[in-house]
Amino acid sequence: MMKKRLVLTCAVILSVVIGGCNDEEPIKEEVIQHNWNESPLFESVGVTMIGEEGRLGFLYDNNEVVRLYPNKVQKYMWHFWGNEDELIGDFRVLGTHENSDEEIIIVPKRGNTFLSPNNSADQHFPTNMELPKSGVWKLDAYIGEEIFGSVYVKVYKK
Repeated sequence: MMKKRLVLTCAVILSVVIGGCNDEEPIKEEVIQHNWNESPLFESVGVTMIGEEGRLGFLYDNNEVVRLYPNKVQKYMWHFWGNEDELIGDFRVLGTHENSDEEIIIVPKRGNTFLSPNNSADQHFPTNMELPKSGVWKLDAYIGEEIFGSVYVKVYKK
């Protein structure tokens, strides 16, 4: 009886050791986790913007009138600081919600219709934007085929 237990114990230990030597990596589910924070507000010649100071931003005060709300179309003036070479090309904005990896079109591609310097920025561009649900969104601004920068905004519940 003692011999059978010893053989059984050795068999269990051996199977655990052999199983542990398997070269295959265990399959792990990929979890989407974002630690996004709303971009900072900054001032440029007396107007408040959200974005990256000295690079890009749009007029925004974070008051109830200007805040982003789901499915509400509002006008926002984008501003860009950069070299003349960087500011040539079609403009568009793609958005990604904090709980998704799917990009959606926020501002469709428009021809190079940058107006002129404004509020100390090298160029500006008026847009209408609408975001479909509340939460934090990353707005990727493209000029031509290159991403110019990203602005993180909070869309408030109604």
